[in-house]
Amino acid sequence: MSARQAAGYAAFRSRDFRLFSASRFLALFGLQMQNVAVGWLVYELTRSAWVLGLVGLIAFVPALSLVLVTGHVADAVDRRLVMLLAHTVTAVSSAGLFVFAWFGADEVWPVYAFVALAGAARAFGLPAQQALLPLLVPREDFGNAVAWNSSVNQTATISGPAIGGLLYLLGPSVVFATVGLSFAGAALLASAIRPRPVERAREKVSWTTLLAGLSFIRSRPVILGAVSLDLVAVFLGGATALLPIYAHDILHVGPWGLGLLRSMPALGALAMAFTLAHRPVTRRSGRRMLQAVALFGIATIGFGLSTSLYLSMACLFAVGAADMVNVYVRQTLVQIETPDAMRGRVAAVNSIFIGGSNELGEFESGTVAALLGPVPAVVIGGVATIAVAALWGRLFPALRDRDRLIA
Repeated sequence: MSARQAAGYAAFRSRDFRLFSASRFLALFGLQMQNVAVGWLVYELTRSAWVLGLVGLIAFVPALSLVLVTGHVADAVDRRLVMLLAHTVTAVSSAGLFVFAWFGADEVWPVYAFVALAGAARAFGLPAQQALLPLLVPREDFGNAVAWNSSVNQTATISGPAIGGLLYLLGPSVVFATVGLSFAGAALLASAIRPRPVERAREKVSWTTLLAGLSFIRSRPVILGAVSLDLVAVFLGGATALLPIYAHDILHVGPWGLGLLRSMPALGALAMAFTLAHRPVTRRSGRRMLQAVALFGIATIGFGLSTSLYLSMACLFAVGAADMVNVYVRQTLVQIETPDAMRGRVAAVNSIFIGGSNELGEFESGTVAALLGPVPAVVIGGVATIAVAALWGRLFPALRDRDRLIA
């Protein structure tokens, strides 16, 4: 293996990064399977685009309501322990969904309750995981770790929906049982991680410390521009909540087809993440991010207008590849420029932006689709995303002109 090839795998020299990656894979694998099963089950019960969007909103509300607490916990408590407990609680949520599906209940509100419980667990787990990553590898390998962490995430996001869609043919209870086992395995692996010790001064809890993450982001135009760009672009351009409708009513494929559609963005992101691990963004990183968001919008429009399964899959592949560039630049900027003592609180705010772009984006898509139909909802979202990329280039010149990611 050449020196350049070896550098492409630098993060995996760390035992703890390998354990972290395996735990993240199992957790996201289970989560993606659960998303497919919940989406199909809810649409079978209700045939409502609005209700599909409401599922995303319910998953996001716990993160929004707990943001001040979760960030402080990630900075004050053992982050590995928080990660372990979050996976355990999500496994309990999956067990509840298993019981619901096993007894064939036809009311949708218990699904909301278990989705909210899993959302609360992720609200604590995500900031802790984001803040933990920089402590697992040397600073010079952090960009490589971000790329590979994203690759692992996207591999799970590809395989989870596809396998979840196939398992759904055996019944939703089979999917939820598999999800519970995946999260149990993720918790076990998390318990074995031993991050690099870092001295952190104990801070007395106050409004100042609770709001420190938000204040830090507001004081850094590059970080504020990066995280707000992701929030607005994916909020407007996200179409994942409508995939059950596209699979069922437009492309006329079953749950297996829904699994394929949900896997395509992750497959595109995986291909891009693998590329970035070996050929990282070294110059003009801000412009690359803005260009990627514009491409995200173009591919979203293509998906919205498509009536072919294969063209839809290709457009979703491009959506994922473009979004991966956005994620890579944003995550590297946020983590590398934040002091360790602040990482949990900054990560909590960042997770709200991420959750807002995903879960609230699903709610927005479902609401607009209920009013105008699924195709106009997706196309309008894609056009708006392109406009946002152009606008953010003007509003945040520090982000637009950012050259190197890691100084």
